[in-house]
Amino acid sequence: MKTTGNTVLISGGTAGIGLEIAKLLIAKGNHVIITGRNKQRLDKAVAQLGNATGIVNDFSTKEGAEALAKQVATDFPDLNVLINNGANAVLHDYVNGKNGYEAAEAEIVTNYLSVIRLSELLLPQLQKQADAAIVNVTSVVAYVPGSLVGYSASKAALHSYTQSFRHALAQSGSGVKVFELMPPLVDTEFSAPIGGSNGIPPAQVAQEFVTGFENNDYEIRVGNTQYIYDLYRKSPDEAFSVLNPA
Repeated sequence: MKTTGNTVLISGGTAGIGLEIAKLLIAKGNHVIITGRNKQRLDKAVAQLGNATGIVNDFSTKEGAEALAKQVATDFPDLNVLINNGANAVLHDYVNGKNGYEAAEAEIVTNYLSVIRLSELLLPQLQKQADAAIVNVTSVVAYVPGSLVGYSASKAALHSYTQSFRHALAQSGSGVKVFELMPPLVDTEFSAPIGGSNGIPPAQVAQEFVTGFENNDYEIRVGNTQYIYDLYRKSPDEAFSVLNPA
């Protein structure tokens, strides 16, 4: 996949992985559109980026996704790359806590169902382009669940959907490529409550993504995700123990 001359939409691009990917893509000559729910954070991110457009939007709602797709179609008809990066994680005790359904619902809606909706809304526009791609950001926990129960389940669902969607598009003769970016623990504000300071820098994730994207690696396993994946294929129990130490 080409990594220059693209028009790229990154959901949740105001910080962390999304922001670092935006920086690298802009440096390589792409125009990047980032979304965020908080205007102040969005404006701060756009000021750092330069050749970027910020759109205040909550893509997790039907109204937000439809408004975003309509605005992009009008203002950025050349859009050819969608990066579904926005996510939600809830720290919840599923053993002793209450409202587990509500916690899981919030994660499933944002991390899985909203990705399907936004991708569906933008697919007709992407299919008009000569070179187009959808990138879904999942996680190492798509292979082996971690301590965030609902988050792990939502990323596993997104991983399965990504594989099926890639196959369906290929079978249909569509030229839209479907990538999956699978980071391990990353040191971001988002991951701070679960020990994110022990994770890899988001800039490393961005760099490995761009390399994999350019090489048409459809599952881009960043950092120790490749190790966990290989271990899981040999011994699921051992892989689970590595991600969930006693």
